[in-house]
Amino acid sequence: QAQLVESGGGFVQVGGSLRLSCTASGRTGSPYAIAWFRQAPGKERKFVSVISTTGFTKHYGDSVKGRFTVSRSSDTNTVTLQMNNLKPEDTAVYYCAASSVMNVLYTSPFEYEYWGQGTQVTVSS
Repeated sequence: QAQLVESGGGFVQVGGSLRLSCTASGRTGSPYAIAWFRQAPGKERKFVSVISTTGFTKHYGDSVKGRFTVSRSSDTNTVTLQMNNLKPEDTAVYYCAASSVMNVLYTSPFEYEYWGQGTQVTVSS
């Protein structure tokens, strides 16, 4: 079983940047594909980005392409989401999620086994 710990949320003005981190632990030697989702009040949880276990493959949601960049550290279980040119519509609770399924990168939240506690990102205009 994996545990996910997120950090890095906060308050920022339009056009600013934030960096979120997610560290997975609990199953050493078994790296995870890690995704980011976000959920605004009253709305469904939406896909933001996912990165493969090797870090070589990445996907982004249409609304964040060109602004957000996902990467992972050499130990493969710490993932960073760099968010630039933030907009008010990026305001949400951001969650990281992990999947132990190899060679498949899911964009649906229902495919992920493990979740972090969430971190609030607020973009003010």
